[in-house]
Amino acid sequence: MAKTILKSVLHQGNLCDILISNKRFAKIGGLTPKDFEKAKVVDCSGLAILPPFYNGHCHAAMTLLRGYADDMPLQEWLQNHIWPFEGKMKPKDIEIGSRLAVLEMIKSGTVFFADMYWHREQTMKVVKEMGIRATIGVTFAEGLVSEEAIDANFKFVQDHRFESDRVKLAVMPHSPYMVGEKLFKRCVKVARQEEMILHTHLAETKKEVLDCKKANGCTPVELMDRYGVLGGDFVAAHCVHLSKSDMELMADSSSAIILNPCSNLKLNSGIPKIPQLLDAGILLGIGTDGASSNNNLDMHEDMKFAALLAKASGRADTLPADEVLKMASFNTAVAYGVEGGLVKEGFLADAILVDLKNERLNPCHNLVSNWVYGADSSAIHSVICNGEFVMENRHVDGEEDIVREAELCAKRLA
Repeated sequence: MAKTILKSVLHQGNLCDILISNKRFAKIGGLTPKDFEKAKVVDCSGLAILPPFYNGHCHAAMTLLRGYADDMPLQEWLQNHIWPFEGKMKPKDIEIGSRLAVLEMIKSGTVFFADMYWHREQTMKVVKEMGIRATIGVTFAEGLVSEEAIDANFKFVQDHRFESDRVKLAVMPHSPYMVGEKLFKRCVKVARQEEMILHTHLAETKKEVLDCKKANGCTPVELMDRYGVLGGDFVAAHCVHLSKSDMELMADSSSAIILNPCSNLKLNSGIPKIPQLLDAGILLGIGTDGASSNNNLDMHEDMKFAALLAKASGRADTLPADEVLKMASFNTAVAYGVEGGLVKEGFLADAILVDLKNERLNPCHNLVSNWVYGADSSAIHSVICNGEFVMENRHVDGEEDIVREAELCAKRLA
């Protein structure tokens, strides 16, 4: 059994040795000479261990559209720019864009992402090769694909194609405005038969809410309740425009919400009511959305924005540093059924190592506060996923080739 020992690492204010065995944190402190036998020992002097990020909502291959169309409303952005560009993308382009996305996520401390996009086989391949985790969506959107393609999507789900211990499938109807009642209910039925996560965009804009009320006589959340979607396996992205009763429905059903504050601000979609969502007791995670609307996949930025926006509409003590870090790590892991997000015995061995000499972590009165409010990805020294280093001393294998190939691909598509 492969073992790794992180020697002399700072954990919760104390220097200790940490044993990783069987892809999990086996011991934190109290190691014996027997634990060191046949173990790979990594000197972590000057480094602290923290939970990594779990990106609860993104569109990975959209890294190829970074900066392609900016500074315009959501519907104009989608219909006149993004969708025409995406129509030219082939499976190999999805692979190239996803590889760039995973590189960016690793270098900014993310070890898991939930992806809603097309040609999911390509993204699954990249995730497996680059060593992190993902929940990859089988995406449904009426009007964009044929009935035959929809049936093929359900077959893909039911066969659990290309899944592994690090890569899982989820059923992802795009949104209530792109998936009708019949197909949405079919998605719910199949997801629950296969014990998979259900994920969709929900109440992202005021227009979406107004259109839903006009067409259905209810809010998007109420529509999801009507369709039987809400539940502990349902994860909704955005949820910017929720009423008090919407929040109660989400909380009472144990549904989860993934906040995407940077994307929402950039697209002028609105500001999520974070204090009220917290008060309602809803499980809240954080995501980046796509790199074409953020314009990066750096979870640290979305974590800090979530904390600041919560304070702006709440109080100075709303969503403190330790809680927003938990939201960006443990909460999102819980939403997707991943036993990670905490550096704790028995949990999956996912972590980041930060450089305590980094200027943004000094002086270090409080490491977590420094990490949330003061630092950025430049402080990350190494990244561990599933007990393996996916970035060591700020380097990811093949990163130069990944960037070069993505640059050439984007120029060809533009």
